[in-house]
Amino acid sequence: MSADSGPQTRIVAGRYALGEVIGRGGMGTVWRATDKVLERQVALKEISFSVHLTDDERRILRERTMREARAAARLDHPHVATVYDVVEEDGKPWLVMEHVSARSLQDIVETEGPLPPQVVARIGLDVLDALDAAHDAGIVHRDVKPANVLVGRDGAACLTDFGIATTTGDSSLTTHGALIGSPSYMAPERAYGDEPRPPVDLWSLGATLYTAVEGRPAFDRGEPMATLMAVVQEHPAPMLRAGPLEPVLRGLLTKDPAQRSTVGQAREQLQAVLRGAVPPPPPPPPGAAPPPPPANRPLPGDAVARLDSDDLRALASASKALLGSVARDARDQARHLAEKRRERKDTERHGPPAAPRKRRRFKRRWVVVPVLTTVVLIVLLLAGAAWALLAVLGLL
Repeated sequence: MSADSGPQTRIVAGRYALGEVIGRGGMGTVWRATDKVLERQVALKEISFSVHLTDDERRILRERTMREARAAARLDHPHVATVYDVVEEDGKPWLVMEHVSARSLQDIVETEGPLPPQVVARIGLDVLDALDAAHDAGIVHRDVKPANVLVGRDGAACLTDFGIATTTGDSSLTTHGALIGSPSYMAPERAYGDEPRPPVDLWSLGATLYTAVEGRPAFDRGEPMATLMAVVQEHPAPMLRAGPLEPVLRGLLTKDPAQRSTVGQAREQLQAVLRGAVPPPPPPPPGAAPPPPPANRPLPGDAVARLDSDDLRALASASKALLGSVARDARDQARHLAEKRRERKDTERHGPPAAPRKRRRFKRRWVVVPVLTTVVLIVLLLAGAAWALLAVLGLL
């Protein structure tokens, strides 16, 4: 029986009465529901994997969702939408979550446009606290993005949808090299197939806050592979509205996870922005980036995509070639600059070099001809003197 037929009366798992749809995404549909046992409102997410997957990948993701949602249910934090349970019906996993009376950050930016830096800093601090608690519990969210951040009327934020989270240390379930997620918010190391670690969530937080303050994703190129290529190889689009948030975003969007801002560093920076203690950077030149999308228009970059292992290998190969070329250019440039620097230091220390002396270069014939002429004259003089002497002595 489909969840779309009679949603007002359908009971899931013999307990949850479905109400209206309150959200849709690449991984399923979220319903408002009533828990008939505890008589409370809940959010019920039907995991449907609408992105193209093979039957085997669907089975693996279903098993992973069941396992990891139960792990996420351990979290108890004011800025985490609690996962109460996970049930299975009609071969699909359903996440039973706390119902939060709030709008998604995705919806807010789509309808209202970019948010002020201080408002975004408040949201960032709340999500950062939620991620810190998850990481302490050994859970990596892996899908932090505006659609999964709920913002209440008081400005407080809540992180939801731990359905594709992973518990560090658990045995991994694989989808044969396919990568599932939203490329605009996916950390570069995930594109290389590295095991998800807490820094991937910090990157995604940076990309999410960038979208909130700028009104557009930092890397969206309109197509999943092109977007992921930009994530791996390019800098974020120039920031026009971030103001004091710009250093925070650059720290979180550092491509090397070892150099990326930590939770503590990001928290300190966001608190400074919230207090207004950070002076805004100089404004960027006009026309440096496109304007944000107009209100009431879907925000690009949030769609869930399936990237095959062949795509990821091609991405890694292209990135390696590009990085090699960049490294060679950087090495040549560094060598050139080092030579210039060395010449400048020598000039400062010893003064400008003296002009080189002009050496007189003689042609060989200018030496050989006079010498031979002199030798011939001497021989002739000696021969003449000898002849005269013999004549005087009467020997001739």
